Amino acid sequence: MKGWTIFTHSVRLVFENLDMALRVSLLLYCVQAAFQIVSYMAMPAAVVPGQQFMLDPGSALQVFFLGIAAVVASLWIAVAWHRYVLLEERPEGWLPKWHGGKILGYLGRSMLIGLVISLAILVTMLIVMVIPMVQLLILPGIVLAGSYFFFRLGVMLPAGTVDQKLTIAESWTATKDKDGAIVVLAVIMMVGTFLLQVPTMLSGDQSSVITLIYNIVTGWFATMIGVSILTTLYGHYVQGRPIE
Repeated sequence: MKGWTIFTHSVRLVFENLDMALRVSLLLYCVQAAFQIVSYMAMPAAVVPGQQFMLDPGSALQVFFLGIAAVVASLWIAVAWHRYVLLEERPEGWLPKWHGGKILGYLGRSMLIGLVISLAILVTMLIVMVIPMVQLLILPGIVLAGSYFFFRLGVMLPAGTVDQKLTIAESWTATKDKDGAIVVLAVIMMVGTFLLQVPTMLSGDQSSVITLIYNIVTGWFATMIGVSILTTLYGHYVQGRPIE
């Protein structure tokens, strides 16, 4: 199955280039980890369901600015990894080169894709809500549809990092007739995300420090593999690169 081949190729990109993956992302991912840790520490020890709580101003400000820094770090990682795989641009140290314009463009295109997907899912929900039997499947259906649309349109993200601007229409056209592979890929990602959450669900305490550490560690792999999938889709379907 081509969807499975795309997934395994993307996973190999990370593990066969683990040294570069760490150089591209390790320090930047520490910013994201810091955001998760500070957010965790700022939460009250116990939250009563239905009861509102507020962070103290100092903690709220810290979480806010760390959240912005975490978003910038994630975009920086994505741009750097795309450019490493597609252009062989290697970081000289443990921090990849800063491409401010491309990072800002990546943010803008991500928001555009998010808006298009939200509208598409809204229309889909309005249609399926009138079918009683389908309503039971609406949540997994939304996740699957969101992943499908994201992979169809997501090729425009790595494109921008290598100075090839793709529009929404061009991205959709570039992945046309690939529905089978992309649906399989979307299912794999949905199942994989669920499996990653199983240990935390079985732990009985999803707010424990162990769960926090687990989420930080698995989050790095999820981040790198997710960015690699977009890289593979662009390289294969737009640039015509072969995959094994």
